[in-house]
Amino acid sequence: MSFNGFTKEDFDVFAIEGLEPRMESLKATIRPKLDYLGNHFSPTLSALTGDEMFYHVAKHARRTVHPPNDTWVAFANNKRGYKKHPHFQIGLWGSHLFIWFAVIYEAPTKVQIGHSFEKHLDEIYKMTPRHFVWSLDHMKPDASKMEDLSQDDLQAMFQRMQTVKKAEILCGFHIPKDEAIFMSGGELIETIDEVFKNLIPLYKLASH
Repeated sequence: MSFNGFTKEDFDVFAIEGLEPRMESLKATIRPKLDYLGNHFSPTLSALTGDEMFYHVAKHARRTVHPPNDTWVAFANNKRGYKKHPHFQIGLWGSHLFIWFAVIYEAPTKVQIGHSFEKHLDEIYKMTPRHFVWSLDHMKPDASKMEDLSQDDLQAMFQRMQTVKKAEILCGFHIPKDEAIFMSGGELIETIDEVFKNLIPLYKLASH
């Protein structure tokens, strides 16, 4: 399979009513593309991080009533799962495509990661591209633009990681649907590659 990017139909999957019809469509249209991206970026991320990275395509297996509002492929240095580990994601909401570095609430080392990020606050503030975004909840589509955040705002996020049990932190880039559907597969892969390169320092601070 070659990767031709994402289409309007891919984003429209999230407007389909009902768990089964939405899941059927998601499996048929989006999942093969996430598999492709998983295969493509696992070696890239392994080389960039120095850890062997495995990809995990979201299965949404626990859902019995509510259809998923987003879907993704995640990359972590663990073959069995990604949720407990600092990881990367590529995925879609109905409104945009996201490329993330993420530490979500299941991660047992969250407090240490928050501490490490706070310790390197100046560095993180300087190195994060201004067009990137930060989020405190992977279940919500909205995020805060780096250009709108002060150093104090970032520090508060990193402190929250150390004190709030369900705290999460995600940093990355959003591509609005209307832009994403006009990008070729090659352009998207190039963009994702560039975003991941910018996120590697966060991964290293979180993992070592």
